[in-house]
Amino acid sequence: MSERNQPIGIFDSGVGGLTVVRELQKVLPQEKFIYFGDTARVPYGNKSPNTVIKFSLENIVFLLKQNVKLVVVACNTSSSLALPFIRQYFRIPIVGVVNPAVRESVYATRNMRIGVIGTRATISSGVYEQEIKRLAPTIKVFTQSCPLFVPLVEEGWWEGEVVLNIAQRYLLPLKEKTVDTLILACTHYPLLKKVIKEIMGEEVALIDSAREVAIEVRKILEEENLLYQGKRKEKEIIYFVTDKSEAFREIGEKFLGGKIKDIYEIKGG
Repeated sequence: MSERNQPIGIFDSGVGGLTVVRELQKVLPQEKFIYFGDTARVPYGNKSPNTVIKFSLENIVFLLKQNVKLVVVACNTSSSLALPFIRQYFRIPIVGVVNPAVRESVYATRNMRIGVIGTRATISSGVYEQEIKRLAPTIKVFTQSCPLFVPLVEEGWWEGEVVLNIAQRYLLPLKEKTVDTLILACTHYPLLKKVIKEIMGEEVALIDSAREVAIEVRKILEEENLLYQGKRKEKEIIYFVTDKSEAFREIGEKFLGGKIKDIYEIKGG
């Protein structure tokens, strides 16, 4: 197979990376995709940095065995903790989700006060503050870990009284800081946008890095002469998960708004 005709690989700890898949399909409709959801080991956000690095390495090795031409790390925890390390070991282009979100947030803020919500591991890493300050040192950054958000999304609980109550506990301290821009520093969190917007208010810009990641992937493929050259009649994507393929299908179809055909369950990462 010509390298240009090889698929793009995407991995996440679970279903959240489908937010990135959706944007990739819009920006690169002619491409083939392979999605790997490590659903048996979700969430990554409460794991140690060494464990996250180990899982991320295993996920990339799996995708490389599928002959992908580029890997998207559609997991903020992996992007925050593992990306600088794992890039040393692979020649293939690897795109994370942190820098695209940071660039968009710096552009979007008007009062120079940015909030960041993510998993415990992502927030503890400090990577978002570091990258924002590198681009704009005068911006004030306020962070909040939201450890229950990923399990809620994985269960398909995207709205309702329980979700609203939990979200208020996490988000009201950031609202009190009068942030005008909020980075959703986890690819699961855009599925909770409705609730987050209800609490934070319409005037707060929610930064979901998925579209910026898709644009960056297209740019790299263009630069490396790796864009697929043919035309496709329908979207082509194969899914691999490590557990509960039917639960993944149900939530994935609800989010993507269409049937998911090919889901394969494998053992381990």
